[in-house]
Amino acid sequence: MSIEIQKVTANIGARVSGVDIGKPLEVEEVTAIREALNLHKALVFDDVHLDDEGQEAFARHFGDLTTAHPTVPAVDGAPNVLPVDSERGRANHWHTDVTFVLNPPQASTLRSITVPPYGGETLIASSAAAYRDLPEPLRVLADTLWAEHTNDYDYAVPEESIDAEKAAQRAQFTSIKFRTVHPVVRVHPLTGERGLFIGGFAQRIVGLSATESRKILDLLQAYVTRPENILRWRWSPNQLVLFDNRITQHYAIDNYDNQPRRLNRVTVAGDIPVGIEGKESYSIEGDASHYTSVAE
Repeated sequence: MSIEIQKVTANIGARVSGVDIGKPLEVEEVTAIREALNLHKALVFDDVHLDDEGQEAFARHFGDLTTAHPTVPAVDGAPNVLPVDSERGRANHWHTDVTFVLNPPQASTLRSITVPPYGGETLIASSAAAYRDLPEPLRVLADTLWAEHTNDYDYAVPEESIDAEKAAQRAQFTSIKFRTVHPVVRVHPLTGERGLFIGGFAQRIVGLSATESRKILDLLQAYVTRPENILRWRWSPNQLVLFDNRITQHYAIDNYDNQPRRLNRVTVAGDIPVGIEGKESYSIEGDASHYTSVAE
């Protein structure tokens, strides 16, 4: 094999070269990419020439695909592809994809379709590095906590600032309400690493009030978003980023004025998260079986 892995930052990110992901991959190539993903959490592939079908084929090397989203429409004719389009809203908040369902995607792929002339970077943070950074008393506390994740969350945007289009987008996003409880510290099923499994959809710590929960979640989240733990990726045409959704968070920076920005997302079905004591996440509300299978 001629695959080369070039580290981008100390804690997260690597560029992958020497492999054509537009073609069916050999078992050894898939293994090498998976091992690099386990280590670096986010991988960048340059000069890729994929259509939606090609992106789906690449993602399928790592498991069954989810549909595009539990509530948001897919690209026409491509039920597994979600258009991450500035014209449909801007996800400028820290999150891990679809953590409000019982088994969120294990991995996400983003492919650049339309890149603004400036701005529009994607931040990807290592929640494993965040966990390692925690002082021991905070780590001991985090190990015991469980958090409720929901898609019906507080956007912290004044109601008077929401126009009819944004209100319709919100209504669609919450057309099926999901509430799921996940461990705040998740054990990665392949590496055994521990990572903070929180982000924007985590709204309440089980057993605590909303106010108490917010203070603890904000404290832990501050470790995730330390600059040292973040890959800040400036998109170029014909790029694909593959990131491990089980142990990262990401944020799309809204810093490109009214320029168009479009990425297409394909996600790989995930397993049910497990905490440090071996207990699995559990669902309170919402059935996502139309969206994803459960990875073994």
